[in-house]
Amino acid sequence: MSDTRQVPATARALLRHPRAYVWLAGSLLLLALPFYVDRFWLQAGLFAMAAAIGAIGLNLLTGATGQLSMGHSFFLAVGAYGYCVFAGESGEENGRQLTGLGLPTWLAAVLAVLLAGAAGGLFSPIAGRLRGAYLGIATLALIFIGQHVLFNAGGLTGGFNGRDVPVLSLFGFAFDDTEVVIAAVPFGASEKLWYAGLFALLVGGLFARGVLRGRPGRAMNAIRDHRIAAGVMGVPVARYRAAVFVLSSMYAGLAGVLIALIFQRTVPDYFGMILALEYLAMIVIGGLGTVSGAVVGAAFVALLPQLLTHYSDSLPLVADPGSGGVTPGEASRYLYGAAIVAVVLFLPGGLTRLSVPMVRRLSREKT
Repeated sequence: MSDTRQVPATARALLRHPRAYVWLAGSLLLLALPFYVDRFWLQAGLFAMAAAIGAIGLNLLTGATGQLSMGHSFFLAVGAYGYCVFAGESGEENGRQLTGLGLPTWLAAVLAVLLAGAAGGLFSPIAGRLRGAYLGIATLALIFIGQHVLFNAGGLTGGFNGRDVPVLSLFGFAFDDTEVVIAAVPFGASEKLWYAGLFALLVGGLFARGVLRGRPGRAMNAIRDHRIAAGVMGVPVARYRAAVFVLSSMYAGLAGVLIALIFQRTVPDYFGMILALEYLAMIVIGGLGTVSGAVVGAAFVALLPQLLTHYSDSLPLVADPGSGGVTPGEASRYLYGAAIVAVVLFLPGGLTRLSVPMVRRLSREKT
């Protein structure tokens, strides 16, 4: 009799938290995808993961602390090229002599993330003195500086043509195209990187969630809402602003390393103004100041152009690049530009706010 009474009670307790079922189902689906989908969808998902990691960092800075940054792509470039320099070998590539330190790739990835954080730390004193649009303009200057360095420091970056990305290797396991058969499914580079990206996103998301829900998160929100009052209450405003800028830069550096591994070649044109604006679009569309908002917004912005490209033959008003019509990239920018306007006007909390009433309603129905 005691067992029959305990089972419904346990079930009722679990049903009070429907989000747990959503997270569990989503996690199992993501873990199983490499066994069932082709490489295109894995590549698209990897780009979304990298975008989500970078967007989480920007949301900590802009959404939670209120520091507008329009130079996020600069720190992604630092991470991507830092990994190439630390892990690459010195030698000639495409007629250009490149410099590389030849470090173990796992160590190079860690150092690239730390290098991005150091770059953010060097800029943090400037960020501490500026606010609002002035800070946004100052961070925008980082993109112009970064583009100049990427195109002209050919010995490090490869110049206009970029440089190859060394294959990541961890404990002798290489994330390359050498196939490993698991459950009759051949695992190549995309399948292997899929789980590395999932792990990086999970760790980054949980860490950011802990920061936002703890004392640092409350201090960050206080700085965002009223900087002077936060200082009066004893919050070290300058220290927090600098620390969050460094942390956000490290998230961008990690995203840059993952993007480099996915592309297998770094190109300066990618890390420009458009990428920085796309990251701002991610956090606005998904929801400012939340980890889930960054992930949802990143998935929307990162996947949309790839889906439009994949299905361009069957979509109206979308043409192949060079044909004179609206290209998938342009169409995607129109769509998420319209999404930004719609979110700002009708859904200030972002797309994640749509799930709140649904979750509350399910909780009431189950209890």
